[in-house]
Amino acid sequence: MSGVQDRAQDMKERIQDWWAVRRAPGGGITRLVIVLLAVYLLVAVVVGMIWSQEPDSFNVNEVADLKAEEMAVSKVRGFTTITTLMEITDTLLHKNGGYLSNDVFPPGLWLDNIPNWEFGALVQVRDFSRALRKDFSRSQSQSKEDPDLQVAEPQFHFDNESWAIPSTEAEYERGLDALNNYLIRLSDPKEQNAQFYARADNLRQWLFDVETRLGSLSLRLSASVGQRRVNQDQGAGSTVMTDHEIVQTPWTEIDDVFYEARGTSWALLHLLKAVEVDFHDILEKKNALVGLRHIIRELEGTQTALWSPVILNGSGFGIFANHSLVMASYISRANAAILDLRELLAQG
Repeated sequence: MSGVQDRAQDMKERIQDWWAVRRAPGGGITRLVIVLLAVYLLVAVVVGMIWSQEPDSFNVNEVADLKAEEMAVSKVRGFTTITTLMEITDTLLHKNGGYLSNDVFPPGLWLDNIPNWEFGALVQVRDFSRALRKDFSRSQSQSKEDPDLQVAEPQFHFDNESWAIPSTEAEYERGLDALNNYLIRLSDPKEQNAQFYARADNLRQWLFDVETRLGSLSLRLSASVGQRRVNQDQGAGSTVMTDHEIVQTPWTEIDDVFYEARGTSWALLHLLKAVEVDFHDILEKKNALVGLRHIIRELEGTQTALWSPVILNGSGFGIFANHSLVMASYISRANAAILDLRELLAQG
């Protein structure tokens, strides 16, 4: 019993000595620093939770109408598509917390879900700006590229994690300014050098890029549980020797792929809604409107509210959910519908 009392007395003396040191000259500063650090970390956690909320969807027609009213112009063919692309990019830069992929301080430094969401949406911005430069704005392969789109497209391909000198945000803002200049020229009836060609072949070319993006995402998502698959890289001239391979996304990357898919689907959903407006005539002529709306409906399913605080990675038929497989299901169906849509657009 005396041994327990001795240890208790020893602990009491140690605590008294520790407190005496803290009350000594300079000890108050130490306590203040500790308190400030604790408050900062608490605020960072709360702010991080707010910044981790995904942006809401927007109405592409309303955005186009507001832009036309602001510019005091009438909407021309391609207007809704361009304003949608601009709104997606603006959302990337100015949503809650701003652009987070290049943050070097907490709480942005700690977050990875929204940066992956940003990357998914950014890939769609890059792909569409490239299609806009090389297809939608040109009458044929030998025609001249639009000067503003020559500026915009490479700006969006700038390093997405550059913090300063130059910053990613500054480069993407320059891309936005170039898109705005193109939109001004496109809306000016006196300006004949800015064009938007809503043709089936142009749309098919962009949809082919979309198809390959979604196919890759679908594979990575469905690989969350690990599968033995036929090696698709083998073939004539290939250096691959094995017939089968084990495909599995590491568990540390499951949520990264999931949120990248969410960002991709979010951006693509709005672009396709804009395409429905500007390509309505050609889609109706090809009996492809229903197919496009089916794709939009599948992508809307990917934006359903996520109630789980973490991305679960249960087995395919296990007792726990597998959010990646659910997302892969929506994206796979959308991808299959895009293939059908491209075939419809190819028909006379």
